[in-house]
Amino acid sequence: MSPSFSDELMKRGVLEALRDVIDPEVGLNIVDLGLVYGVDVAGDDVKVTMTMTTAACPLGEQIVRDAEARLGAIDGLGTVAVELVWEPAWTPERMSPEAKEALGWSP
Repeated sequence: MSPSFSDELMKRGVLEALRDVIDPEVGLNIVDLGLVYGVDVAGDDVKVTMTMTTAACPLGEQIVRDAEARLGAIDGLGTVAVELVWEPAWTPERMSPEAKEALGWSP
């Protein structure tokens, strides 16, 4: 069964909201950094799967809390869960072109 139009709109809205969550070490949002692996929608409930650039990231818990708080502020969302995963490992290839450019990694 394919996702409904409203599910896709909700996913887009969640990703847009997560652009407000900044990794304080690099000053870029977690979406453009490629830290968000997935957004699953079930009715009004949302589960976000994300990672950090490294398992040793000292700000991982803070970033997850920031993501939960940002999503919790969206009217109409039910339960919000943010799951931190380590597989697959993050790589710089996951970053958006804009993030790479901001870090000076563009060709």
